[in-house]
Amino acid sequence: MKKEYSGLKEISDRSHFDEVKAYYEDVLKKATETGALEIQDAENEYIKELDRIGKIIYVYERLNAPAKKLKFKSPLVISIENELNKRQMKQRQAAELLDVKESTFSQIMNGKRSVPKTMAKRLYSEFQIDPGLILENL
Repeated sequence: MKKEYSGLKEISDRSHFDEVKAYYEDVLKKATETGALEIQDAENEYIKELDRIGKIIYVYERLNAPAKKLKFKSPLVISIENELNKRQMKQRQAAELLDVKESTFSQIMNGKRSVPKTMAKRLYSEFQIDPGLILENL
């Protein structure tokens, strides 16, 4: 295997990154074709090179392309959505049933607002949502 970028310590810019990443992909393809990745815990020239270049790519990506913030739905929102789906109900209808403004209900469902105490009781009585879930989201 012909090694490129043997003296490489860091990636300087985006075009350099693209070149190094293409090289990494090429090494990965060759390693796959030759079966070098099939043996667990093997240490061969492909694995060493992938590790070396991969670490340099990782550092560049961490510094120049920060990860997007992941959003997760709360268990309460998932429970409400499930109940709406069972009843084939729209958010507008649920807001009316729960006696809250549609905009307030939407904000709650999008995780931008907590559940008002007045709505908490109605979630339990109208939708039979687990009281523990409701209390965690007040």
